[in-house]
Amino acid sequence: MSGPAFHNGDGPHGGDDGEPRVPYQREQPEQPGTRETRETAHRQPPAETRQPVPQLPHYDHRTLKSLLGAWALSVCSHDEALAVEVHLTDCATCADEALRLRDAVGLLHQEDSLDLDPLLRARVLEGCLGRRPARIPVPEWAGPFDAEAARLDALLRDLGDGYWRAPVELKWHDGEQRSTEFTVAQVIGHLTAVDSLIARSLGLPPDGGDPSADPPRSGLGGLGLGIGMGIASRARLRNARNMGDFPLTPVERTAAHWATHSMLPGATVRSLWREQSHSLVRTVSFAGGGAAGLDVDYGSFALPLEDAFLDRAFECWIHASDIAEAVDYPYDPPAPRNLNRIIDLAARLLPEALADRRRAGLTTSPTHLVTAGTPGRSLLLEVEGKGGGQWYLPLDSPGAVASPEEMVAHVAMDCVEFCQLAAGHIEPDRIAVGQIGDRDVIRDVLFATASLSRL
Repeated sequence: MSGPAFHNGDGPHGGDDGEPRVPYQREQPEQPGTRETRETAHRQPPAETRQPVPQLPHYDHRTLKSLLGAWALSVCSHDEALAVEVHLTDCATCADEALRLRDAVGLLHQEDSLDLDPLLRARVLEGCLGRRPARIPVPEWAGPFDAEAARLDALLRDLGDGYWRAPVELKWHDGEQRSTEFTVAQVIGHLTAVDSLIARSLGLPPDGGDPSADPPRSGLGGLGLGIGMGIASRARLRNARNMGDFPLTPVERTAAHWATHSMLPGATVRSLWREQSHSLVRTVSFAGGGAAGLDVDYGSFALPLEDAFLDRAFECWIHASDIAEAVDYPYDPPAPRNLNRIIDLAARLLPEALADRRRAGLTTSPTHLVTAGTPGRSLLLEVEGKGGGQWYLPLDSPGAVASPEEMVAHVAMDCVEFCQLAAGHIEPDRIAVGQIGDRDVIRDVLFATASLSRL
């Protein structure tokens, strides 16, 4: 006997077709984010293999504030920079300070040389004199010495008192290249001693000494030269050369100066030299144009006062470069206008130097006798660079006339190297030159240039 099951045939055991039915289940709503969590759960590594999230070190406010400067310069470590930047979002005071520091960093630039432009002094003086001309101007021929003495004085000031005993190698050419080491103080003493030969010709105290310790000077010491020097004044100045007990030759005078000033401190050595250089420039400025033709006696030779001042400018530059090289200090050549005057002096001295070597039998080129004032063989000296120029040099006699028509050789070299050769710092056989024509003539001229040097 069968009893009724469920009405409408939709009970748990089957429907009208007799197939079994799945029990009815209510569909639950999906929770937010559940699907993404299920989809990614299988892709995450196990907990034991996950990398820990890095934690920034903890910095207090004081530490972070102290890091602002380093942060502005971008020299903080990664963690420090990140900690500072996070802190700046919360601290208005530090944020303002960071902005100011970053603006300051923008004003910084790559470190430049602290040395002044060698032309700065000339430009400043030119501008000042253009606005208000000097009542008593410095003669043009004394300008190079004035400028080079000022540059050397600036070098000595920069070096300070710790360098007076530093060794300096001085070189010169005496048939062959020679060199000797002296101290910075001895080099300045050497300049003082040789400068005093000019002071002697002008009636000034020798070697920056006390005028009262010297013989009477006929009222010509100091600034007593006056303007517009006459014949009588010039004669008295020539007689003033006989004053003083020091010898006349530069080497012997230097040795005597060292012997009498060896115990002086460096600052006093510098002061004596600088006061004397000031006195020389001041004296010739008051003397006017009449002083230019005075002779300065160097013992074995003499130079007009105008050329003696250029000679002292040249030696002042060369020895300043020697000092700068010894202490590894940068030092530039003179201004082009002053360098040109120095090179011109050397070029004008070359014919006589060449004749002296020929009389001593030290030349290799043949000799041609010519009458003074007539054309003779010539060499074109071309000095390249700022301050350079061209000079035709007579080869047969200092009194001969040099001309392009009689040119037998042409030599070209750099202006600074030419000066180094004239100072005996470069051997004639090793200098780089461009040359055309008679090689023996060129060799003789190069060796004559080196013979211009002296201690």
